[in-house]
Amino acid sequence: MDEMRPSSGAHLGLASIFPPGLQAIYGECRRHYPDQPNPLQVTAIVKYWLGGPDPLDYISMYRNMGCPALDVQEHWHYVSLGLSDLYGDNRVHEFTGQEGPSGFGFELTFRLKREAGETAPPTWPAELMQGLSRYVFQSENTFCSGDHISWHCPLDNSESRIQHMLLTEDPQMQPVQTPFGIVSFLQIVGVCTEELQAAQQWNGQGILDLLRGVHVAGGPWLITDMRRGETIFDIDPHLQQERVDKGIETDGSNLSGVSAKCAWDDLSRPPEDEDDSRSICIGSQPRRLSDKDTEQIREALRKGLEINSKSVLPPINSQRHNQDRPLSRKDSLESESSAAIVPHELVRTRQLESVHLKFNQESGTLLPLCLRGRLLHGRHFTYKSINGDTAITFVSTGVEGAFATEEHPYAAHGPWLQILFTEEFVEQMLADIQDLSMHEESKLPKEYSWPDKKLKISVLPDTVFDSPLQ
Repeated sequence: MDEMRPSSGAHLGLASIFPPGLQAIYGECRRHYPDQPNPLQVTAIVKYWLGGPDPLDYISMYRNMGCPALDVQEHWHYVSLGLSDLYGDNRVHEFTGQEGPSGFGFELTFRLKREAGETAPPTWPAELMQGLSRYVFQSENTFCSGDHISWHCPLDNSESRIQHMLLTEDPQMQPVQTPFGIVSFLQIVGVCTEELQAAQQWNGQGILDLLRGVHVAGGPWLITDMRRGETIFDIDPHLQQERVDKGIETDGSNLSGVSAKCAWDDLSRPPEDEDDSRSICIGSQPRRLSDKDTEQIREALRKGLEINSKSVLPPINSQRHNQDRPLSRKDSLESESSAAIVPHELVRTRQLESVHLKFNQESGTLLPLCLRGRLLHGRHFTYKSINGDTAITFVSTGVEGAFATEEHPYAAHGPWLQILFTEEFVEQMLADIQDLSMHEESKLPKEYSWPDKKLKISVLPDTVFDSPLQ
């Protein structure tokens, strides 16, 4: 980050010290670190609101002495400033009132184990936090406790096994009421690939609870140790079977959808049909999702997470708008091109006779999770293409509001495909695709076919989806 430099809070100009939003967060930090009024900070030299590339104005870094009585080891504590509204003058965030969220409504924190002999905190976590913040600002997607982030790279660019992240409430920092709204604090927790996969298959909170119970994996305050060489399942092999597998069987999965490399073909109509609304369109301008369809797909990912309630998809003609947050903020899978090319009223829902689903390897390995952790628990699961407006939603017979039915299990609304599977067929599919549960790289393509159901699934190399012709 050539636009950032370490600095001390004592050297910040008075104009930067006094903004009320900044003061409110500093006040919460001073409550925990009264002996560190001027912590070392990483500062964006050119602020985001002046055209700089880094959304966070500052990342404060504190030395936390830990608490042996609580099994909390000494560590460095990083706190971001900039995802919330620091200034209240619309230079970065739109002011929406004191009762709602300030800016995006949260700041990020990170707790890194202090290595023996370290006299100053490493600055690489600040770059990590800036990277996550750039994603939030550019996509306008927000994070929540229990979310997982697939990073696929050691967080500090070393050879570490800590290559992904979970998010949870910071164990010390309490939500702050500022003049510009409420700010909560989400802590980044570094995890291994196997732990990320377990969070996907079950839920993030469950894995966070397991990490809290293992001292070397984080302990009560979930302190990240980049030198950790063992997963919690290496340390205690019983955790996988007795906690994770049992949790999936009892609770199902809380992962209701992912952004993915995926596509689908309608095999029941010829490719040259001009009215074809398949997700793969060789023509110059594929049909896009309308605003209402996009809203329903977003809702599909919000709904169905409650373990003890029936999963419900919102109606296709829903007029609902999310009143919980500013309309300028978007949710995880909203398309950048959601404006309808074809008016919503003219896009009819079509029943299909035969379909071909296509996934890259990473998306394909989530199919057993979709079937076992979601559909067998009466829920739904959505794949939203990262390359366009394609969406594939799997639903079970227990999901209300779907436009796919047992009589017509394949139904499409523009480029959004819904597929309804009975419990009997889900069990059959799980047996047939059990090799996808193995996360090792395997030879592609892989083909699975159920002629009696007129369904075909292909797992293909990434390059297929990166091609403009798909």
